[in-house]
Amino acid sequence: MKGFNYWKELHDSAKLEEFSSNREGLLWLKTKSIVRRELISEFVQKNNITLRERALAKQFLELFALLCKNITNSHQLIDTYIREKNKVQVVKINSDQLVSELYKLKNFDWGGDYQNSLDKYLVNRYVKIHKSYDTLLSKFEGEIHVAVQGYVLNSWYNHWSSILIEHIFKSHQTVLPTVGQIKNVDFFINNIPFDLKVTYLPSEYIKLKRKERGLPVELTYLKNKAREANITFDKTAKSENIEYEITEKMKDRGDEFCNSVLAKLRNEKIDILREAQNNPTILAKWLYEHQGEMRFGSENRIFLVLVDADDFRSSWKLKRNLALLKPTIIYYLDNFRNKKTEDLKVSFGYKEKSQKFTALTDIIFVVK
Repeated sequence: MKGFNYWKELHDSAKLEEFSSNREGLLWLKTKSIVRRELISEFVQKNNITLRERALAKQFLELFALLCKNITNSHQLIDTYIREKNKVQVVKINSDQLVSELYKLKNFDWGGDYQNSLDKYLVNRYVKIHKSYDTLLSKFEGEIHVAVQGYVLNSWYNHWSSILIEHIFKSHQTVLPTVGQIKNVDFFINNIPFDLKVTYLPSEYIKLKRKERGLPVELTYLKNKAREANITFDKTAKSENIEYEITEKMKDRGDEFCNSVLAKLRNEKIDILREAQNNPTILAKWLYEHQGEMRFGSENRIFLVLVDADDFRSSWKLKRNLALLKPTIIYYLDNFRNKKTEDLKVSFGYKEKSQKFTALTDIIFVVK
């Protein structure tokens, strides 16, 4: 046995690969899942276990030591308890009502160019820039209000749509949920701990693949074709706004030239998507290596990549499309047992970190 502190140190360092292949390590994670005052009390009472310690942290250590005396039996005890608790939690979720609420969001706009922190964005863009109190005050009506509202609404949408998606996973027989929250673990699939990340085919990844294929930058191509078609656009606007304006004007015109330009860009994106589907490890490695610094992690991950092939910008809407999400996720989980652990391994580096990281990962593509 390697002991409590060994697994705690690995978990605190987000090094979860060894947990996947060690029954003692898995037991540590599952035990941590129930280390909440009401959960641990209920678990020990159900299983006639007596704990001498009263502090929660010490109860965790004591309970783990007791469970390690018969690891196989202890896995069965915790699995049974977690599944019973999950059934209770699942009943509380009204999926239909939640989906209806999510459909009330018509535009997915963060309202700013921040990536990981609204606080950092506001400080750098307003607090440190404006010396005048009156000037700063004037920003609240427009810019700051838009930024905060966009952040709150998009965060709300992401949170509750993620709850729905996790519910699909946690309702499957091959998945063991975590009852209480565990850092870097959302659930176990066939006893492999995974963190779920819902994302889209990143624009920067598409840009990289276009460059590798010798294709021009998409915005540059659109601008050139807009000029050929005598379509005017605001040259001073942000890149995403210019792209949107040209694309929408080409759609509105709908002639053969404009349709061929848009079809060409769409087909090139679909080719990049197909390449990722055929070799998901390349995209998975890119996603690990290009995550934000504040959210960096090397834990095992299941990436759920959502793509609206007709309009990549509308992929965010798929997070509430249960009719599309559910069968794709269920099919993946039904066939997970056929996957080899070795095929799930990915090694990657990260900027400003000297060490190499290894994780178990896979991608589920949901394409409309």
